[in-house]
Amino acid sequence: MRYGSIYLVVRDFDQSVSFYEKILDSKVSAVNGKRFAMFTNEGLNLCLMNGFYDEENREQVIKKGEYWEIYDNMSKIAHEANTRKVFINLGVEDLRAEYDRIRGLGIASQLTPIRYLHVFSPYWYFSFLDPDGNPIEITGGYREE
Repeated sequence: MRYGSIYLVVRDFDQSVSFYEKILDSKVSAVNGKRFAMFTNEGLNLCLMNGFYDEENREQVIKKGEYWEIYDNMSKIAHEANTRKVFINLGVEDLRAEYDRIRGLGIASQLTPIRYLHVFSPYWYFSFLDPDGNPIEITGGYREE
């Protein structure tokens, strides 16, 4: 088995693509119209799925097999509350510089300060939410001031 990707079902496709282009500091790697966008970074694919595309463009959708509401109703999934059980973790060399960059973008909801945690090893990080409430955690090298 090989790793494919992680994709997020999003409410506002254009807003989410713009958000992740700014956060990841790179352009989207590939798109399928306004339905799906992929960001590739060192073998890790983070993708965005427009939760409303299939419903709004039924003439383009060909399906075979049994319909499963829990997996197939993307519109319903896009409207559901985000419980934040999955974190997107990104690593950087200079955590302070990245914090300043993210803060300067002005698009990170619920941005925490840089924080420290030590359970089995030291860990510096900060967190924020994307437009759909998905938590993003950025970790990296940090020297206490």
